[in-house]
Amino acid sequence: MSSIVVFGSLNIDLVALSPHLPLAGETLIGSKYWDAPGGKGGNQAYGAAKLGADVSMFGRVGNDNYGTRMRANLESVGCDTRGLKTIEGSSGVALISLAETGQNSIIVVSGANDRYSPADVKADRQLMAGAKLILLQLENPYETVTAAAQIGQQLGARVMLDPAPAPSSLPDDLLRAVDIITPNETEAARLAGSPATSLSLDEARNIARKLQSMGPKTVIMKLGAQGCLLLDGDVATPVAAPKVNALDTTAAGDEFNAAFAVAISEAASLVDACRFAAHAAALSVTRLGSQASMPSRQEFDRFYRQ
Repeated sequence: MSSIVVFGSLNIDLVALSPHLPLAGETLIGSKYWDAPGGKGGNQAYGAAKLGADVSMFGRVGNDNYGTRMRANLESVGCDTRGLKTIEGSSGVALISLAETGQNSIIVVSGANDRYSPADVKADRQLMAGAKLILLQLENPYETVTAAAQIGQQLGARVMLDPAPAPSSLPDDLLRAVDIITPNETEAARLAGSPATSLSLDEARNIARKLQSMGPKTVIMKLGAQGCLLLDGDVATPVAAPKVNALDTTAAGDEFNAAFAVAISEAASLVDACRFAAHAAALSVTRLGSQASMPSRQEFDRFYRQ
């Protein structure tokens, strides 16, 4: 079994680039359109595999051209897709409005992702054996995500949850099975019941401690261009990101998680893994697209040395 196992969603991204994000009722003339494989689970599996890790993807796609395309794209970077099953119906899609400033807004229509059940996860238990790290997100039903976390915990793997799309609360059973939680500042504030505004470092620390009290020992709050805040036990460590010219932030959080998992699988410390991940995410936002923006290990190593 692969050292990194990703349970999650796979969507085709349908992206329109425009001068700014549309307001309610506003029609804009866009400058560019493209479609490409995405989804938080697919992005994280692809990103980790492209950085050279041994990765398996578990999820569901529809029996349409999108499903075929997403599977082939993962396999092109060496990702094991035995846990990725094709079912009747449509694959997931994400409708993405992308501003020229790099900001985005996204609507996800889950399709086959919504039909990935706890029973499906349990049936794949044998394929998970030997995994060191389980990556989870929230674009599948919560019951399915919880089942994957609990089985990962039983098998002795480290369980890492990206709580996105941002919920206002999470099941206690899920939080108790999570070792590492990786929200961005908006997601962290919402989970903690705090105003979702730009956070000072002290506010970020307080919110991270509140999340830690819910179950996960380690909290990594992604702070965009500022990098991240790592809270492990009682120690809070800010980790800076390099300064870059951002073109598209769509999958930056997914690239962060993918790169962090790769670094941990290579026995890096938590601080070094956060630094590795912050650099990978920074490199990804200098390019357009989700999986298309994710660097190879050679590209990343060259950027990291600089």
